[in-house]
Amino acid sequence: MKNKREKIVIRTSAISIASNILLASFKAIVGFLSNSIAIISDAINNLSDALSSIITIVGTKLAGKAPDRKHPYGYGRIEYMTSLIVSAIVLYAGITAFIESVKKIINPELPEYSIVTLITLIAAIIVKFILGIYVKNKGKEVNSDSLVASGSDAFNDALLSISVLLSAIIYMLFNLNLEAYVGAVLALCIIKTGLELVKESVDNVLGARVESSLTNSIKKDIAKEDNVQGVYDLLLNDYGPDKYLGSVHIEVADTLTVAEVDKLSRKITKKIMEKYGVILHTIGVYSINTKDKHIIEAHKDIRDIVLSHIGVLQMHGFYIDDEEKTISLDLIFDFNIKNKEELYKIIYDEIKSKYKDYKINITLDIDFSD
Repeated sequence: MKNKREKIVIRTSAISIASNILLASFKAIVGFLSNSIAIISDAINNLSDALSSIITIVGTKLAGKAPDRKHPYGYGRIEYMTSLIVSAIVLYAGITAFIESVKKIINPELPEYSIVTLITLIAAIIVKFILGIYVKNKGKEVNSDSLVASGSDAFNDALLSISVLLSAIIYMLFNLNLEAYVGAVLALCIIKTGLELVKESVDNVLGARVESSLTNSIKKDIAKEDNVQGVYDLLLNDYGPDKYLGSVHIEVADTLTVAEVDKLSRKITKKIMEKYGVILHTIGVYSINTKDKHIIEAHKDIRDIVLSHIGVLQMHGFYIDDEEKTISLDLIFDFNIKNKEELYKIIYDEIKSKYKDYKINITLDIDFSD
């Protein structure tokens, strides 16, 4: 699967490189012949697209390197770095196009369009739209941000070429030169797309929240297992496209033996790996009190206290040790809570006031996944 993905990314990028070099050559010739700075700029933009595809190929090859002692999790995150570079190129192309358009607004130059110019631009638009659809779809198919960014850039190029085409037609029909103004507006659109792609790439580098569809599906599958009474704290670390390593906590009855818990953990690990390709390297266990009625009632009472506060998303990991006189529980607060320490203290004091003889241990977990 890994080799297949790499081949698809490289093949798609190679097609993009060949197409962009061919388009850049034709546009450069037509641009010089027609004295159109816009067409020449468009040709340069196609060369930048070819460069983006080359970077994508290099990034994919490097990301495919096998793990080693220095990088035991592999090199998959290199793809996120290359997608950031490609996004920066898209942004740079938009800024450059805007600057050139502004220059032409200040110092207009008369172009010399011809039928050959129009045919070249129409052909370029068609090729770019087809290329954009192909590259973007392939990028989504193999979860490659770099290909998706390149596909978006191809659409932007097509829009830029449409602006040049419309400007050329208007100039030829009405002798009205709007090329620079239309180019400036479309350049701003390209800049907006570039900023969005950069943001997405930066999110991946920093570590963004995993899609809820994946985390919820994994939790549901774990919860289906016999003896699992709750699934919490699913943490997935992203080490490249479709490469997750993580951990999770499960709640089980305090009557289970260590051997039974071990067997259950191994079964869950195998199931999630085979279905999702996700490696759960750690499965923690929360023990649920099942033998004492007053502990079960205390659990409900404390849950009511905790969840009565706005900003508390979840309570789990509850356990009462009557011999040690301790009450333990984990809480998850909303990220929007400004003063978590104050809310923690309020909840602690409310529980302590009702259970004075117990030591209260409250652990604050982080809302890693849905």
